[in-house]
Amino acid sequence: MTPSVTSPFWASAFLDLPASSFASGVAFWREVTGFGLSPFRGEHQEFATLVPPEGDDYLRVQRVQDGAGGIHLDLHVEDPRAAADEAVALGAEELADHGHVVLRSPGGLSFCMVSRPASRRPPAATWPAGTRSQVDQVCLDIPSNGYDDECGFWTALTGWPQTKTSLPEYSRLAKPDENPLRFLLQRLGEQSGAVRAHLDLAAEDRVGEVNRHATLGATVVSEMEYWTVLRDAVGTTYCVTVRQPDTMPA
Repeated sequence: MTPSVTSPFWASAFLDLPASSFASGVAFWREVTGFGLSPFRGEHQEFATLVPPEGDDYLRVQRVQDGAGGIHLDLHVEDPRAAADEAVALGAEELADHGHVVLRSPGGLSFCMVSRPASRRPPAATWPAGTRSQVDQVCLDIPSNGYDDECGFWTALTGWPQTKTSLPEYSRLAKPDENPLRFLLQRLGEQSGAVRAHLDLAAEDRVGEVNRHATLGATVVSEMEYWTVLRDAVGTTYCVTVRQPDTMPA
């Protein structure tokens, strides 16, 4: 079957970092991932790409002037305009068309439709201790009142089936194997509010990985059975999980 021109063949995540701590935030995530940094671009030199040693990039950074920042997504499609129109028909709000189209999901999560080609998923990084880790998942944090509608939106938009997990408050989208980012959908305890997102890492040695991040300036927020919640040096929340890099099914 030929993929639709509106179906995403790749996904990238943007770390939207506050202007006041942008440089330290970029430095932190370079160390966490082991990635290089592209030249800055944009009207105000506000964008850059974290460049893996192998494969195509899927993590980017943006300096934001207002607010605490967060995560937004780029969906790579053959035809951004057609994909944006489909997203609007499914309930998204279009914010701007710059060749790439900026939208907001029904629950309020920002994302873009872009046409940049990519197909080679980078391997996990191997650290001096011999263990591996990788940013490999974006978790959509969805208030409970809008959970079903938001899950339905992302399922219809991507064409990736929604599947259950062993934990009732989570489900996931069954992405294509070559896509570098898994999509996890979390039902929050809070009833209302905007959908937000955070990044997750898969780590062979969770304790060692968390300790590595702490030496880089991260702070542990909470320890759960299968993951550790951290806050990076500029206040961005993310998780290190016990999942094995490169080996888990989509």
